[in-house]
This record gives sequence, C-alpha cells and structure tokens, in this order.
Amino acid sequence: MRSSDRLVARIVRRSGPWLGVLAVTAVTGALAQLALPFVLGRTVDALVSAAPSRGTWLGACAAIVVAAVACDALGVWATGACSTRASEWLRHLTVRHVLGAGPALSRRFSEGELATRAGVNAEEAGRAPETLVTGAALVIPTAGGLVALTLIDPWLTLTLAAGLVVIVLVLRAFLRVSTTLAGDYQEAQGDIAARLIDALAGARTIAAAGTHAEEKARVLAPLPRLRAHAMEMWRTNARAGVQAGVVVPLLEVAVLGVGGFRLAAGDLTAGELYSAARYVVLGAGLGSALGYVGRLARARAAAGRIGELLSEPRRAYGRRSLPPGPGTLELRGVTADGLSGVDLLVPGGCSVAVVGRSGAGKSVLAALAGRLADPSGGAVLLDGVELPDLSREALGEAVGYAFERPVLIGETVADAIGLGLREPGPGADPGAPDAPPTPERLEALRAAARAACADAFVRRLPSGYGTPLADAPMSGGERQRLGLARAFAHGRRLLVLDDATSSLDTLTERRVSETLAGELAGRTRLIVTHRVATAAAADRVIWLEGGRVRGYDRHRVLWDDPGYRAVFEVRRTGPDDPGPRPRRTDAAERAGAS
Repeated sequence: MRSSDRLVARIVRRSGPWLGVLAVTAVTGALAQLALPFVLGRTVDALVSAAPSRGTWLGACAAIVVAAVACDALGVWATGACSTRASEWLRHLTVRHVLGAGPALSRRFSEGELATRAGVNAEEAGRAPETLVTGAALVIPTAGGLVALTLIDPWLTLTLAAGLVVIVLVLRAFLRVSTTLAGDYQEAQGDIAARLIDALAGARTIAAAGTHAEEKARVLAPLPRLRAHAMEMWRTNARAGVQAGVVVPLLEVAVLGVGGFRLAAGDLTAGELYSAARYVVLGAGLGSALGYVGRLARARAAAGRIGELLSEPRRAYGRRSLPPGPGTLELRGVTADGLSGVDLLVPGGCSVAVVGRSGAGKSVLAALAGRLADPSGGAVLLDGVELPDLSREALGEAVGYAFERPVLIGETVADAIGLGLREPGPGADPGAPDAPPTPERLEALRAAARAACADAFVRRLPSGYGTPLADAPMSGGERQRLGLARAFAHGRRLLVLDDATSSLDTLTERRVSETLAGELAGRTRLIVTHRVATAAAADRVIWLEGGRVRGYDRHRVLWDDPGYRAVFEVRRTGPDDPGPRPRRTDAAERAGAS
C-alpha cells in the first residue's frame, strides 16, 4: 500500500461519528434506489391489470421516494461535518509534526509549501472519507442491478456485466492518471505560495527598490506550469467522461435490445421489461462515479504531499532531568551540516564567544548547543547528560535562545516574553497553552525584561506588558531586547545568543553585556558575534573556520593570529578596541521605519 493510501486510511478512522451517519444514509439511499424499479414494475403491472393491490403499490412508491429524499438531505449534512472533522484532525497532525520536527524541516520545505500543505492540501485530503463512502455506495445499486437482472433474465445480466468491465477499466485508468496530475498541480500551487510569502516578507524592500513588476513576474513564473497541469487534468477528465458517456448509453441500448427479444419470445412481461430498464440504469450508474474518482485522486495526491512532511523524523525526547551542575557544555566528535569532528568543552558559568566568517558553522554550532538541531554524528552533553535523553520540559527550562531576528509569538508583550514558560502540576498537559500571567509570573517576566533593558520601553506602551503585539510597533533593536528577555526567562543553565545584539545601539548593547557578565554570570553563555568588543569581553573565544575549530582560547591570545584578525574584516588598533562603528539608535530605527 502506498504511503498516501495509508494516510487516507488513517483519515477515515479519524473522521468521527458523522462518517457512520453518512454510511448509513448512503447505503439506505442506495437500497431505496434499488427497490424503486421493482416497486414501479409491480405498480405498472397492477395498474395495467386493474388489480386491487394497485393502491398499496402506489403507496410503497411514495414511501421509497420520501426515504430517498430524506437520505440525500441528511447525507449532505453528514458530508460537510465529516469532511470538516477529518480536515481539522489532519491540520492538527500536520502542524504538530512540523513544530515537533524542528527547524530542520523548515530548511527543506519553504514557508509557502508548509502553509499550502497544512491548508489547501489538508482540506482536499479531508474529503477522502466521504468520497470513499459515497463512491462505494454506488456499488450497491450496480450489484443489486446485476442480481435483479439475473432473477428477471440471466441474458440481461451477461450483457450488463460485459459493459461494466469496460467502465471499470476506464475508471481505473482515470484514477491513476488523475492522481499524478493532481500532485503536479498541487506542487505548482505550493511553489507560487512560497514565492508570494517571500515577496510579502520583503514588501518594504520591493517598494523601496521599485521592483514591483519584476517581483510580480517572479511570483507568477510557475503559473504557465500550473495552467498546463490544469488543462491536462481537464482533458483527462473530458476524455474519461466521453468514454463513459459513450459506453453507458450503448450498454443500456444493448440490454434493452436483448430484453425486447425476450419480450417478443414471451419470456418477459411488460412490467419485467420496465423493471429491467430501470435496473440497467442503476447497474450502469457506475459510470457516474467519474466525479468521485476525480475527487479521490485529488485527495490521494494531497495526502501524498502531507505524508511527505510526516515522513520527516520528529524530534524525540527522553525522560531524564538534569543533575545539579553549573551548565557545562560538551561536544564530542560532533558532525553536522557545516561542522566536522568538533570537540569542545565549555566550562559551566563561562562566557564563550563564537566567531568565524560567513558559512563557518557558527549558527549550526549554536543550534546544536541547545538541541534546535541534532548532529549526524557525535554527541552534545549538558552537565554530563546527552541532550536527546532530556525531557522536553527539562531542556526548555535549562536552555534559552535569542536570535538576530526574533519572532514574537503570543497575544501580548507578556505572552511573547513568557512563551513556553509553564508550571504544570500533576497531570497537567505540557502542550496546553501558556498560563495567564499571575502576579508572580508577571514579576518574573519583568525581571527578565529589566535584564534585557526592555522594561522601560514596555512600560511606555499603552497597556504595558498587557499591550497586544499588533498594537505595539517596535524597532529592530526593541524586538531584539524582547527576544533577549525571553531567553533570560528560560535559560537557567545555558544561554545561546545567535547574533542577538546586532540591532542594539552601543549604549544598550553595553548594558546588556554588563548584565551578562554580572547578574547572569552564573549561567553558561554561548554568544555568536561578529564584533571584536564582544569577543574581547568573553572569557574564551571559539574560532571556527571551514566547519572546524581553528582556535579556542582567550581573545588576546588569538589576536596574534592574522587569520583571526581577518575574521573581523576591519583594522583595529588593539584587541580591545572596537574601532569606529557608527550605529543607529533604536529611536533612529523607528524614525527610519516610519
């Protein structure tokens, strides 16, 4: 079984009780359709012969018609409820897996691809259960028609069966081709979505450069490919429709022709011939399954795209907690994307700068230190425990991250700083939303903000820490300070700062550095930086080059190496001299942004 078909089977099992309701209505409606020709035939015979039972048969016809209409109405409701439930479950599954897989997944799939697969593709795949049930219900009239025709006259059954073989072959070929074409179409959709999201993220740059026309052409470049796939899908659908449209009428004519000969020979009554005519319409109704087959093809293609995401390994966590310790970080023979054979020991409580040219592996090392990524070889340990052995909660409490471009998540400023901070009690769900800010929690968030020099500007916001993020315009430096506050609120043993002060003005950066060296001196600090002053203030410096550690010593010692000085790309008068560095303040950034 294909992986997409296995996922479709899981979706069916998660469709909820409405799928059962849909199945009952579909089967009942099919049985009503199956019974109607027989009852109509009996009614015709009763009316022709003026039998006393003609009123009974007319009442039976009316009851069957009412039952069929009721089943159709309830089936429409059940179809919507079933598809919504299945799509909801699939979206939750996809989003949970994407977040659980970590940043490695976002490096393989663009944001547009992820959004398309969790959105449009999840909706299309969620239609698979109702498509399967309603499509399968078409088999009941077909099978019943064959049985009924056998009871009326076996020659009619043989004629219908020969035509059904042709219809099944047409549907099978249509399903195979349509699944491939739908997958290609959805891939082109994802490509356009990815380009559009990139353009929206860089809207200010595009406006400043005046490249609207060029960017529009870039975003819509896959459109001809999308159109080609769509046209081929329509041609395939039309071709299959014509084939089924030719076969079904010919089949009905053939069965009626045979029935006419049998009627002339005296082997059939007029009522039986009428019933046979109705049953052959039901039996040949399998040709109307073309629409269901097309929907199933799109659902299978969408499930295949989502299954590709789900096949990416999700990060597994252990159950261990950290023993008491100062936050000693150790890398043993670590190999990863951009790093090779790295052995490092960072003593607990030390401040260690990480420097190197672009592409040297600085951000990879930072990601490995707190398990934003796992090495392909070797091991990363914190206080003697390998990071994969730690529970999610233990790792989250021990390690705090701050980035160059922090993304603020949550409703309010307090939510953004306290993201992920929980104090679950016994039986609490660790995946539950963050707790509302109690006075104790809010004080802890304020302390982290003060350490990041963010408390003053947050208090100036309309509602302080309760200000919605949408109503709190911030400069790049202010965002970085909130990102630092979030890291300070978490990392009780290890702080990883990946170029996290690059947008701060000189005075604010100095204050943050003083906090790192003073109030937070008990934590291990791994600081990715491009600045000489930051490297000089650190206890030690890790110098990366070509994915390997070229030097690991004090800044003053490494400064004697011309290669180390070349990393900073500007001349300095001494190892402690930051040199001339014109900086924009946060106020200047806000003025520029406005």
